[in-house]
Amino acid sequence: MILENKLNITDQIELAKTEEKISKQKARQLFDFGDINKVEVGKFAGLAFIHSYLFDDIYPFAGKIRDVNIAKGNFRFAPLMYLEASLKHIDAMPQGSFDEIIEKYVEMNIAHPFREGNGRATRIWLDLILKKQIQQVVDWNQVDKEEYLSAMQRSVVKDLEIKALLKQALTNKINDRSLFIKGIDVSYFYEGYSQFKTEEL
Repeated sequence: MILENKLNITDQIELAKTEEKISKQKARQLFDFGDINKVEVGKFAGLAFIHSYLFDDIYPFAGKIRDVNIAKGNFRFAPLMYLEASLKHIDAMPQGSFDEIIEKYVEMNIAHPFREGNGRATRIWLDLILKKQIQQVVDWNQVDKEEYLSAMQRSVVKDLEIKALLKQALTNKINDRSLFIKGIDVSYFYEGYSQFKTEEL
């Protein structure tokens, strides 16, 4: 099924390629234009701002809470009827330590509030919380794709693995443009998007 899009693209491969190109350009602008500083850190409103910023040129649902139930493999994300309550709960969760921040991140992943693009927007959101609260961010180049995906899958039951994986990749280069740009490429690679380098767009 092709997602409804503003560009009237009806071919899945073309849509994926166009989505990657445009949203990576927008991710770079988010950093370069300083708009990343407008994000409400640790709140769903901040995540919605990021999501809308990345995908608004492509999808009519950018930044909007999904209106369908979604699943990945055998895992069903938060059912629609509980989604708003779940997001309120996540907003209220503490974020004073690394462990609390990752717990909040795991809960937001389970909520999966958008129709598409959740992982990519939420990883930026996570780094902004880490940056504000503990003056560190994740160097995503240090996080193996398969290890990350399997740790995230298991985080629903136990979050020790994802905590250990991300903790060993922390860096204090919190304002490093190159680290951010490369992190975007890695984040997209996790989701199967690797046609373009963000820096070259």
